[in-house]
Amino acid sequence: MVRSLWTAATGMIAQQTNIDTIANNLANVNTQGYKTQVNEFKSLLYQTLQTETTSANGEQKPIGAQVGLGVRNSAITSIFREGNLYPSDSETAFAIDGKGFFAVRAGDGNTYYTRNGDLKFVLASNGNMLADSDGRPVLSSAGQPIILGSQYVLSSITVTKDGQLCYPDANRNPQPIGITIGVFQFNNPNGLEKMGDSLYSQTAASGQVLNEATTPNLERSNILQKYLEGSNVQVVDEMVNMITAQRAYELNSKAIIASDEMLQQANNLRR
Repeated sequence: MVRSLWTAATGMIAQQTNIDTIANNLANVNTQGYKTQVNEFKSLLYQTLQTETTSANGEQKPIGAQVGLGVRNSAITSIFREGNLYPSDSETAFAIDGKGFFAVRAGDGNTYYTRNGDLKFVLASNGNMLADSDGRPVLSSAGQPIILGSQYVLSSITVTKDGQLCYPDANRNPQPIGITIGVFQFNNPNGLEKMGDSLYSQTAASGQVLNEATTPNLERSNILQKYLEGSNVQVVDEMVNMITAQRAYELNSKAIIASDEMLQQANNLRR
């Protein structure tokens, strides 16, 4: 009975983590580029009560008796399904149609990756720099911050589907200016480490970053100007998952109550 108490407790802990994950998904339903997360569970060790070769009468028994010792959370996986695209009035709103990520350089000097294309031009020491909403510079396909000189009127900058920045010539026809917004991919995006602020960090599990501009035989993404990618959270699915997790939590709590009552009855036998 003590075993049943511990087993049910592990189930309650696992379902509490599941509820936390669902709540985080619902909290980020309006976060640009957010990817929904799901819990994965794994059973704990099994205790062998009886081997497959013995029985109470000493007869051959082909199947043993094992009791599980509960469950634990093995991973919280992000689902990198594309979210819906929403039109925006901002000239520096970009959505990625494909598997790619934007790259930004943080204050610690490291490069992080994001699907949030809500970008802005900010003043820099040598011009106007394309940055995310927190001021981190967005990197070009060459791995450098995108900085435009004062000769450019920022409202006239357009971006092609392959990420090239264009500026109108004398005939008002957009012409590439030699700068391309960098888009990068990973062989295993589920291996990326979540850093907050919709940022991801490269890890050994994700593999090396793949630059779409220089990596051959790679399916390239399209950049859509004046669009933003919404989160891929499905509210109805999350509500159903929450109900399921609540019911599982309740069942585990009832198992604890049942075990407690059995222990109480066993103690009463001595009276």
